[in-house]
Amino acid sequence: MSKTESIVILEGGKRIPRADMLHNNREPGLYSNFTSTQLGGMAIKGTLEHTNLDKGLIGHTIMGMAQHSHRDSIYGAKGMAWRGGLDQSVPALTVARICGSGAEAIAVGSEMILAGMRHDKKRPFMVVGGGESMQYPFCLYNFRGKKVGEAVQKYGPIDSKALPAGTHLQDMLLMCLYDPSAQMAMANTAEELGRRYEISREEADTFAFRSQELAKQNRDAGHFAEETIAVHVHTGDASITVEHDTHIMDNVSLAKMATLPAAFEAGGIVTAANASAVVDGAAAMVIGKESDAAKHGAKPLARIAGMGVAACDPKIMGYGPVPSTEIALANAGITGKQIDRVELNEAFAPQALACIRDFGKMGIDAEKVNPMGGAIALGHPLGATGAILTLTCAYAMRRNKERYGLVTMCIGGGQGITLVIESL
Repeated sequence: MSKTESIVILEGGKRIPRADMLHNNREPGLYSNFTSTQLGGMAIKGTLEHTNLDKGLIGHTIMGMAQHSHRDSIYGAKGMAWRGGLDQSVPALTVARICGSGAEAIAVGSEMILAGMRHDKKRPFMVVGGGESMQYPFCLYNFRGKKVGEAVQKYGPIDSKALPAGTHLQDMLLMCLYDPSAQMAMANTAEELGRRYEISREEADTFAFRSQELAKQNRDAGHFAEETIAVHVHTGDASITVEHDTHIMDNVSLAKMATLPAAFEAGGIVTAANASAVVDGAAAMVIGKESDAAKHGAKPLARIAGMGVAACDPKIMGYGPVPSTEIALANAGITGKQIDRVELNEAFAPQALACIRDFGKMGIDAEKVNPMGGAIALGHPLGATGAILTLTCAYAMRRNKERYGLVTMCIGGGQGITLVIESL
């Protein structure tokens, strides 16, 4: 990144607590009645309230979202922007690089500002981030063009009893996790990495246990507090205030983890306990040129020092952070030894462990990876994760007086994305 035209993340970026898609794996999750645009709107609203900047200086909104989960999802970032309190004159762009969408939003916003061709110089700042409701729908197939009972309206609900023969429903959450190019599901790509790197079930469970323990320790110490805003949920006659990520376990047991069966293939090592939690979530932040931040009296939190995106064999899609990190480090002009903190999305334990091994070859200390826990404990709301991890990394670096942080994640289909940020 240009040192004369640095892009900075302003102080005040916020996320909502990540909430399990299902409560106790049976009941609708706490955010089940919210759409992706509503979740993203909450994050934007919180960010604008905590960022010391006139929101009239926001000239664009760019938000990540991996999947159209609700009828208003087609409006994506624009829906998040107005729900977050931005003026209707602020344009918006939804970006989708699947699991890397939140990081891609930060990258696209930074590049748009630096390129200048579509940048609004009168409103020089952007809101970037991501929002994802994992409450993916069931989709109806082989129905269009067929007659249905008179009770069914064109824009209304379909009476399942009136469905003609040949129609069927599919769960889009499960269907989207299968990659036709790899001819396997995401979890099986992690199993493949486990085989190639000779990662044992014990290693995978130990890593998952570490994730849970560190997440709990940091939650209890209040270390997630400055990046998080509470969400108020109304369920029936009750009102619940969600303050913390809901998947963190208070009494995690390594021995109990070891008893769980392999979830995706016979003899496999990926289980319900060492894979990322399926959660809903959102995050947002304001970015702009460092010179504009100084001009308008806004406090920078971190500088975008480098970026990298790479592709790999989809059969080992979880390996993507390795080549993308090599590119990002080179673009930042630093080495792995200079990295103080890494936020690596833990899609699956063997996938994360494979990446950590190769990070070691770059000089990145394994103990610096996910010192506050990761997605196994905290969850992975696809389009929001990259933005969430960026906020976590930036606030933690300031708190611990660290300089360089690395945010990276694997991407279904065989990609990786990495941001290098420098604490200010």
